[in-house]
Amino acid sequence: MKIAVTALHVILSVALIAVVVLQSGRSAGLSGSIAGGAETLFGKKKGLDELLGKVTIVVAVLFAATALGLVAWK
Repeated sequence: MKIAVTALHVILSVALIAVVVLQSGRSAGLSGSIAGGAETLFGKKKGLDELLGKVTIVVAVLFAATALGLVAWK
């Protein structure tokens, strides 16, 4: 069972890295920093970025759960 949880943990770590890398950056120079504040204020996050944000949260929670499970396992 511990081998299965360890394998799942490794898969989740690779998936978390991939999902974070696929997300678009928050700034693109000076114009990005000015527009980024407006996007944060008015919530312009749509489409693929919104989906990747939700997937990131789910994968991060699963990753943390498997990490805690592996630490508690003795």
